[in-house]
Amino acid sequence: MTTADQPDMELYDLRVVVERIEGRSVCGLSVGDYFEVVNSSQIRIPEGGHMCLFALQSVLPLLPAKMRQLPANDWLERDSHVCCPDPEEGLVLRIERIGLQQLSSSDLT
Repeated sequence: MTTADQPDMELYDLRVVVERIEGRSVCGLSVGDYFEVVNSSQIRIPEGGHMCLFALQSVLPLLPAKMRQLPANDWLERDSHVCCPDPEEGLVLRIERIGLQQLSSSDLT
C-alpha cells in the first residue's frame, strides 16, 4: 500500500505538434505549432501561441491513452497522428511523448 506522497504510477508528458497542413490553414496554425500536456492534466501553450479548438477536440480523446505505456502491438502505441475535422484544412497533428512523470494517484483523484 502506498502513502499519499509516494508515487504509485507513471504517466508520460505529451507534446502535440502540427506536423503538416495538406490544405489551407484557416485557423492560423503553422507547421511546428504545439501544445503540451504535463502532470496528467495541465495544458501548456507557448507564449503568444494558440491552438484551434477543433484541432484540440480531435486529439483530446487519445491523450489519456498516449500518457500510458501500452502493449507494443496496440495500434495506439504505434500510431501518433490525428487529423483535424476540417477537411479543407487537412491539418495533421503528431502526439509525442516528451517525459515520464512519477505521480501519486491520490493527487489526481
